[in-house]
Amino acid sequence: MKVSLQSAESFERIWLISLKAFSAFEAGFESSGGDCCVDPKDFRAPAAGKVIQTRARYAAFVPAPLPPALDYSRELVLRLSRGDAALSELSGLGRHLPNPHLLIAPYVRREAVLSSRIEGTRTTLSDLLLEEVGARTANGDPDDVREVRNYVTALEYGLERLESLPLSLRLVRELHEHLMRGVRGERATPGEFRRTQNWIGPPGSTAETAPYVPPPPQEMQEALWAWEKFLHERNQLPELIQCALIHEQFEAIHPFLDGNGRVGRLLIPLFLIERGRLSQPLLYLSAYIEAHRHDYYDCLQTVRTDGDWNGWLLFFLAGVIETAQQGVQQAGNLMNLREKFRARLRNKPRALLLLDQLFVNPYLTVARAVHLLKVSDPTARQAVQQLEKCGMLEEVTGRGWGRLYLARPIFNAIEGRVRQRPSAKVAKRDVI
Repeated sequence: MKVSLQSAESFERIWLISLKAFSAFEAGFESSGGDCCVDPKDFRAPAAGKVIQTRARYAAFVPAPLPPALDYSRELVLRLSRGDAALSELSGLGRHLPNPHLLIAPYVRREAVLSSRIEGTRTTLSDLLLEEVGARTANGDPDDVREVRNYVTALEYGLERLESLPLSLRLVRELHEHLMRGVRGERATPGEFRRTQNWIGPPGSTAETAPYVPPPPQEMQEALWAWEKFLHERNQLPELIQCALIHEQFEAIHPFLDGNGRVGRLLIPLFLIERGRLSQPLLYLSAYIEAHRHDYYDCLQTVRTDGDWNGWLLFFLAGVIETAQQGVQQAGNLMNLREKFRARLRNKPRALLLLDQLFVNPYLTVARAVHLLKVSDPTARQAVQQLEKCGMLEEVTGRGWGRLYLARPIFNAIEGRVRQRPSAKVAKRDVI
């Protein structure tokens, strides 16, 4: 069973999200006392926004411009201090990475998998990594893999674009275009803000019955201009507080027909990097959001209904603290692993070159080794065997031809506490 986001003008199904994601969203309404439609009586905080009645006779929520009046309670101040400390430690680590690209690439891919999983894709980290080396798992959905690949592309594009363009509505549209290009949501106007009403609800729902209806197009555009103005403000709020407010309101505005959640999560590391709070893209909250998705949707909704900004900020900061601490530990594990095996392979230069590439993608074929090393097939095989002998690589197909190897120590370090078993069932004709 799936849930659709529909157009009030066309009444066509134009966006599908998973039942899992909708159930999490719906849980936020239930815990906030909401019904199965936007009821103005449930929205009791004018400072957070207002519910309007449209000409089409349905109700929609329009968020108030940021920033709100915040209550810096003792609990919030303490958590903000801890969040700043954890973020600073992670950023400091990023400045001292011996080769940032090698250790950051796996974080980007893991984030792409987890962020897309919130939207209902079933792609695993193994599926994505195997696709990169020209192999394909028997149970991998090519469409899902393409969506996750687009997330990686959009994030890498955003990081490069920040060098010439600040975070803005223009950059948000460009991120969306890269995210939605060539995937199932491509019909939902990649790179363009919506011109019709959208809503989130079960199949067959309308704007009159859906549990959440974002601002209509005209009010949406006005809300986006106010959002961008706040996005550009500096030295008015702590960066982590501003980041949390930006994310929450982007989700409330829901400016695209599809991909809003993924773009909203992309904005978090991009904002912190632009403001100099992160030296490298090492902080991603998708794993935390997925693990606490009911609380996530509940906090977002209670901002709109009750103006409970502190509840949302406390949730967001807890995610920053936990994720930053895990990031420090995982990056440290990866660096220690690299040094350990570099010591074992110090007299084998070609194996050392392959070792570094395994941190980018822990799957390896001989054909990939030939390409990376620019050597003959026998020479590449010798380097692969050296890595296998020292305990870094293991063969995972169980056959004598078209063999595929996995650097399991690296894979496990990337996964951290999420120890899914990597896919080893590979389509034979796709191994190159």
